[in-house]
Amino acid sequence: MQVFSTESVGVEMDSGEKRLNELGYKQELRREMTLFKTMAITFSSMAVFTGTPLYGATLRYAGPASLIWGWVVVTFFTWFVGIAMAEICSSFPTTGSLYFWAAHLAGRRWGPFASWCCAWLETIGLISGMGAQAFSGSQALQFIILLATGNNKGGGYLASKGVFLGMYIGLIIIWAVLNTFALQLIAFLSIISVWWQVIGGLVVIIMLPLVARPTQPASYVFTHFETAPESTGVSSKTYAVILSVLLSNYCLYGYDTAAHLTEETKGADRTGPIAILSSIGIISFFGWAYNLALTFSIQDPNYLYDPNNETGGGLVPAQIIYDAFHRRYQNATGAVVFMCIIWGSFFFCGLSVTASAARVVYALSRDKGIPFSPIWRKIHPKHKVPRNAVWLCAIISMLLGLPILKLDVIFTAIISISTIGWVGGYAVPIFARLVMDEKNFKPGPFYLGRARRPVCLVAFLWICYTCSAFLLPTLYPITWNNFNYAPVALGLVLSLVMLWWVLDARKWFKGPVRNIDVNDDI
Repeated sequence: MQVFSTESVGVEMDSGEKRLNELGYKQELRREMTLFKTMAITFSSMAVFTGTPLYGATLRYAGPASLIWGWVVVTFFTWFVGIAMAEICSSFPTTGSLYFWAAHLAGRRWGPFASWCCAWLETIGLISGMGAQAFSGSQALQFIILLATGNNKGGGYLASKGVFLGMYIGLIIIWAVLNTFALQLIAFLSIISVWWQVIGGLVVIIMLPLVARPTQPASYVFTHFETAPESTGVSSKTYAVILSVLLSNYCLYGYDTAAHLTEETKGADRTGPIAILSSIGIISFFGWAYNLALTFSIQDPNYLYDPNNETGGGLVPAQIIYDAFHRRYQNATGAVVFMCIIWGSFFFCGLSVTASAARVVYALSRDKGIPFSPIWRKIHPKHKVPRNAVWLCAIISMLLGLPILKLDVIFTAIISISTIGWVGGYAVPIFARLVMDEKNFKPGPFYLGRARRPVCLVAFLWICYTCSAFLLPTLYPITWNNFNYAPVALGLVLSLVMLWWVLDARKWFKGPVRNIDVNDDI
């Protein structure tokens, strides 16, 4: 077999591109991203205010203590997942990231099947993640308009389901249009996003408790535990705590975005792991601080859920912010400004998630893993971005939002599908790394050594717990209006994917397809 060599190249090759060539891929995407730009897009994919729509339900399940300390617990275990992924990313800096890792780490026998499972979990998670951010952004915009035009008591305008769906689709279209241009545009907007979220986050986190008068005592925030079986139907304290931690589980993922951009990042075998771990650290801090700011600023816990309050009980953080400003200044201007900051976070997050989703679809189609792969793997000749893959992701995520017109629990289903698919995709390469023979692994600059087994074991078990938690019913008694449709939707899609594998795909899908001849021992 012909061995690809870089010795004849006149200029020094980027370390990430060199490793990409060793893995059997030639450089097709434009490699011009810096560490800061990669961190910016990764940070944007996680977002400071992601948990805003879930805050109210989380607080109601088990009170503030469970919410606040649950974040700390989830952060602790998230570090295990992030460290495990950082090591693999350092060794395999490819756009296909998770499913490429799964294929190589699982070996020749199980590699194709592991790659197939991981690819589809990742694709499902990312595309539904676009829907989750579009829903969150639309909801924030809905309450910005409501508070700006009055409020629920003062004749303000609350967007109908049809208008809400229009907002949802509009956001996705904007993200798709922006992602059809060069990645440098997304990188530039993501840099704006970083400063938007850091500066805006600090403004909200610091100013909200200062504006709120009075604030809740520390004993309430850190030690008060209270279930609400009369409104949630959940009487078990253990079950209530599990549900109250879902906010943290939902917020603390998305750091694999750095891996999706490695073929466009300079020195990706080093910068990829740094971007993953840095993003976890920054979001862990800011997210916890945001939850603290909201909780300290609560004026009347029982009033937050009143359907007759100023926000109609529809978005608890909006009511907390409104109460703080209205009680202090007798107007809602500050609340509208703060909600705009939060909306911007969702906008930039959705933009980055769209970039990640398109690159996963592109990588999978490059390896002939989805129908009509030649169409989705096309690269725009000028901008060097997978334009067709962008619009495929956009159309599917728009379709996911159509049930908004009929179902009140569509957001619960979308975030459950997104989390299980996205985080579930992490489990496949991490498990493969856990059980593989160490002599078959070529480490990159970031290497765990003997620590990899305990790190990967804890990470894998935590992912299994997270995915299981998002399959649980969230309200009792179970009715058609509050049923968590995620198990049904995921079960149907994954059953079709597995059936396709058994009947056909296993005969031709071999995982990542090399486009350079290399030695097999890589």
